[in-house]
Amino acid sequence: MKNTALTDTHIKLGAKMVPFAGYNMPVQYNGINAEHETVRKAVGVFDVSHMGEFILKGDKALDLIQKVSSNDASKLYDGKVQYACLPNNTGGIVDDLLVYRIDDKTYMLVVNASNIEKDWNWISQHNTFGVDMKDISNRTSLLAVQGPKAAEALQSLTDTDLGSMEYYTFKKGKFAGIDNVLISATGYTGAGGFELYVENEHAQQLWDAVFKAGEAFGIKPIGLGARDTLRLEMGFCLYGNDIDDNTSPLEAGLGWVTKFSKDFVNSAALQQQKNEGVKQKLIGFEMIDRGIPRHDYQIVDADGNNIGRVTSGTQSPSLQKAIGMGYVKNEFAKEGSEIFILIRDNKIKAKVVKPPFK
Repeated sequence: MKNTALTDTHIKLGAKMVPFAGYNMPVQYNGINAEHETVRKAVGVFDVSHMGEFILKGDKALDLIQKVSSNDASKLYDGKVQYACLPNNTGGIVDDLLVYRIDDKTYMLVVNASNIEKDWNWISQHNTFGVDMKDISNRTSLLAVQGPKAAEALQSLTDTDLGSMEYYTFKKGKFAGIDNVLISATGYTGAGGFELYVENEHAQQLWDAVFKAGEAFGIKPIGLGARDTLRLEMGFCLYGNDIDDNTSPLEAGLGWVTKFSKDFVNSAALQQQKNEGVKQKLIGFEMIDRGIPRHDYQIVDADGNNIGRVTSGTQSPSLQKAIGMGYVKNEFAKEGSEIFILIRDNKIKAKVVKPPFK
């Protein structure tokens, strides 16, 4: 089991630690619901140093990214971030990721912790362009400072005007007295905020400074449990649950990051799928009757016929109702459609809604 540079700090703070993607990670400190509300209303800090980071450098770095990524990275400019996925050869998704353009010959890819080796091998396999690739995952720490008070809480630590940073942009600079911190206006919570990339040796200094600066704003440490409920309320996909090697980006509602203005891995087959239409779709749903949907529960129609499966589900802390995501046959995917979740052999009524959940 790997540790992050801050594992001892989490243990001292009384975090409940769990194995996640090969790392020893904090799942909660004071309870998922309380931590969830902290991020929605104030500001919270996640240690997400388990995520993977690759640097791609060279004259053909963009060509390699264009080959393996579904999105059009030629639209990026220095300091801009893009969400994308890595299609595989069989219609599924190797991973979803963020692409950072540092300059016209240098990019950083941020990938899911459980897929670091798999993604590295996949991109390397397509690197016929002579691009210099470096895996900096093991030496990079990442803090996600999320919530409506994040900019205010962090502003005293940097000369960068955080409040004026546009969503999905980043800057590099001095932060909390540490040189070369990458400050990114991104996150996985829908609550706004920033992600801070730093060398491992400075992780504790950064953590301490962030908590001191945020004290007046009610800042708290937040575990992976609340990260999951926060992203689910927004309808953000989690790799391994809502998307995987067998789900098409078009089925998953990721057509907006699948650009057919260029050739990429398996683009012809995905274009054909777009033309013919998908047979199943990833939908959001809320429970009408009492019951909490869980991963892999069956979704059925009024007659009990199987029409799909739940990929993610929870009792929403903010909304006080049970919500979920799942794949259903195309004819049941329309907003407002009545579906049923099979919970302990009982058909529990739900309806299709469009995320983010309200």
